[in-house]
Amino acid sequence: MKCLTGLVLSFLMIASSPVLAGVVMGGTRVIYPQNTREVAFSVTNMENSTPYLIQSWVENYDRRNKSQPPFIVTPPLFRLDPEQTNTLRIRYTGAPLPTDRESVFWLNVKSISPKPKDGNNELQINIKSKFKIFFRPTGLGNGAETAWKKLTVSRTGSGVTINNPTPWYVSFHSLKVAGKSIPEPGMIGPGERRELPGPATGNVTWTAINDFGGITPSFSQHY
Repeated sequence: MKCLTGLVLSFLMIASSPVLAGVVMGGTRVIYPQNTREVAFSVTNMENSTPYLIQSWVENYDRRNKSQPPFIVTPPLFRLDPEQTNTLRIRYTGAPLPTDRESVFWLNVKSISPKPKDGNNELQINIKSKFKIFFRPTGLGNGAETAWKKLTVSRTGSGVTINNPTPWYVSFHSLKVAGKSIPEPGMIGPGERRELPGPATGNVTWTAINDFGGITPSFSQHY
């Protein structure tokens, strides 16, 4: 096998895992209550000899939105030594956001390993992961923990429509229409309606991801 010289190998890991190589994150999502001064997110280096450079930033969930996200992460760049933990502090800048529903953003965390010091073989691993930040206005009150059970389904056209009448995002862990799994079901936003193909009659069954990254019990509705 030929030597790899000056090679930078990059992997993109989506928010399905809180682990970045030897770096472990303190959660799979961030809930940011409006009246909170800042939210902490821990980063731990599980390696016993390798330091990492950690870079973090927030971006809009919709890539077409080029405006400045209303969050600042500190420190934006730092060295994380072996078997050490540091804390990212996420702060809302106060820029206007909807008060009648949740808003969502991406927290990006990138871990950069050092280049080996021996010889010409230079293999550097850069891994980036994305975690959702849910900004939760104070006026919404309680109910986020049960929003997944308040989705409604109905027969429309040649398929079935799932409606989210709540002001909270519901992140699906699994979603089935008449027993058929929907790949990568994603999430359904406040007031959003999503149409899916399906037979004339059947059940829509789903599980959701809660605020703590856990999986809810299965819930089903007939249409």
